[in-house]
Amino acid sequence: MPSLLHDTLNALFRNRPQFAVEMLRDRLDLDLLDGLPVRLISNELNDRPSTDLHPDTVITVGALHDPLHAIIVEIQQREDSGKQRTLPRYAAALWLQLGCPVTVLVICPKARTAAWAAKPIDTNLPGYTLTCQVVGPDDIPHVTDPAQAAAHPELAALSVMAHGAHTPVVEAFVAALQHLPGDHATQYYEHAYRLASQAARHVMEKIMETAAWPVYSPFARKHFGKGLEVGREEGREEGREEGRRRGRAEGEARAVLTVLEARGIAVSDYDRAFIETCTDLELLDEWMRRAVTVTCAADLFEPSRESEQPDS
Repeated sequence: MPSLLHDTLNALFRNRPQFAVEMLRDRLDLDLLDGLPVRLISNELNDRPSTDLHPDTVITVGALHDPLHAIIVEIQQREDSGKQRTLPRYAAALWLQLGCPVTVLVICPKARTAAWAAKPIDTNLPGYTLTCQVVGPDDIPHVTDPAQAAAHPELAALSVMAHGAHTPVVEAFVAALQHLPGDHATQYYEHAYRLASQAARHVMEKIMETAAWPVYSPFARKHFGKGLEVGREEGREEGREEGRRRGRAEGEARAVLTVLEARGIAVSDYDRAFIETCTDLELLDEWMRRAVTVTCAADLFEPSRESEQPDS
């Protein structure tokens, strides 16, 4: 059963697929072309006559129907002998499906797991040995510059996970949130809070006691709930408007799921949670329009077709 840490790390890559390309290119020196479209695609793979395969996240680089490269992102929290069989199958199935090079990127919160995942996996198929690209704590930089953290919030969140005991890392991350749009700031704060150690969470909470915008960790719900009482005297209408906006978002999310279910489109637990927790009304409206025509849940999250058209 996926853990909260697993789902949070996975969300960083699903929210912004370009992050997987950046990790491979900038942290692991893999040669990937710049300037090409990067998109999330369905993680439903099949290598018949076997059962369906479901890696965590699948991303393509290049044209939608003729990609130049595919990336499978797996979140690995512990050593698992079963993965030594499934990871090569993931890569082979996706290669058969797309006909392009496939890279398996494994994200490991623990150094020991990263060392295990980096070992080549031999198969009984002659000539087929899979070597994964692995990012562990030693491959994640100490992001202590707020400007760098604001420019790369996913990397900054991973830095909090790997190096949160180093206070300047947490301070840089929180300072960077002031330069992100409100919805993005709360989202990345929540990601980092879930990934952080207890010590790092304590530092985040201390810093956030003076923050001017709300976030939604357990700490924030408690402390900002008290702030809302004060806010009633300072601006009742602003609080009501926020409540109305969140109510609309919840209704839109339910409508998207209802349309998908009515059309018989399977929705994973992760995708369901991803839709239900979205607060971007414009994005939910876009998903609602796509829900009428998509053939799988992953298509819901693709960029709009207009943005994919090549320049004339």
